[in-house]
Amino acid sequence: MAAKTNKAYLKQPFIVSLILAIIPITNIILGVLYRLSKKNLVLVILNIVLFPLFFIVDLVSVILNNDLKYLV
Repeated sequence: MAAKTNKAYLKQPFIVSLILAIIPITNIILGVLYRLSKKNLVLVILNIVLFPLFFIVDLVSVILNNDLKYLV
């Protein structure tokens, strides 16, 4: 059975995206890069300023949806 891939964090397998979401520094860097790729500068600035909120929301989103769906 092939590993389940997703859209979160560079289209990596679920377990890799989950590990990247758990580590705070990779979460903020990849979160900012993902939001920049979506051309949403307001959320990029909010991600930097309100990092703990975005950290929790991104982690829950990766666990539940295998993708970044909230605050993107």
